[in-house]
Amino acid sequence: MRVQMLQDPSTETFSKQLLGIGDGKVAIDETGCVKLPISAQSLIHKILSLYINHEWLAERAILVAKNIDVDNLNLKIQQLLPGNLVSYKSIDTVCDASEAVNFPTEFFNSMDFPGMPPHNSQLKVGSPITLLRNLNPPRLCTGTRLVIQKLMKNVIEASI
Repeated sequence: MRVQMLQDPSTETFSKQLLGIGDGKVAIDETGCVKLPISAQSLIHKILSLYINHEWLAERAILVAKNIDVDNLNLKIQQLLPGNLVSYKSIDTVCDASEAVNFPTEFFNSMDFPGMPPHNSQLKVGSPITLLRNLNPPRLCTGTRLVIQKLMKNVIEASI
């Protein structure tokens, strides 16, 4: 794993922490996990204080072991951002009406696949998002990071 050294002292600290983990010099708790010195609350505070700076945000990512942890952290951050939450729900049905008994809507809504949005996406203007489908090949591609500009009933307007 490589950490790019920028003019930011936190990257040097992070690099040293990674080396310590790799060398086995960092203590492991009773569950066998490495406990990093930053808490979720301090991470959220750091993100909220700098989320308007899109250049800073575009150079960072939060790495966690489980998708459920990502979802929980995203929801906490989303709730603390200014503005109203707008909910977008998926529409999940079967094509063959006779199969509706075997696959109820609640079953589809409970499924959570990596790379797919959740059944109930809650968003705010100014939030960063990632494009999941290539809509405009010369300009946009899968994985492009965007910032929400406007939330409408069936459309999300965002800028690169």
